[in-house]
Amino acid sequence: MVLKINDLKPAPGSTHAPKRVGRGRSSGHGKTSGRGQKGQKARDKTRIGFEGGQMPLQRRIPKLRGFRPRDKKEYHLVNVEKLNLFSEGETVTPEALVEKGILKKLRHEVKILGRGELERRLTVRANAFTRGAVAKIEAAGGRAEVI
Repeated sequence: MVLKINDLKPAPGSTHAPKRVGRGRSSGHGKTSGRGQKGQKARDKTRIGFEGGQMPLQRRIPKLRGFRPRDKKEYHLVNVEKLNLFSEGETVTPEALVEKGILKKLRHEVKILGRGELERRLTVRANAFTRGAVAKIEAAGGRAEVI
């Protein structure tokens, strides 16, 4: 026997017949068709979120608007001028920034920004740099290394 798509049906007993409402008293779903007595719910449908004319929840609390990306990278931002606290030829790492007190804790990755002037030759290791920051570090004779 060849199985055809028009012959497919669920196994006997696995599905229930649909509830036939409004088909007489003896059916058990006659007269009010399972909707109870009078009232808005007995007569027609209300839209999702409708609270009987009370200001609905989604309008009472209009907070957290807009798009918030789940995978957004957060950076500790450090300007080039802050790196003058380090001595000539030293290697600047995120851990060294915490030791010098430039950052309190190392929660996120570190990004070096280009505000201010750098007066020392340093090797700076960070997670990200702006183009201006790289230019200023290299102009002072140092190196910018991405971790």
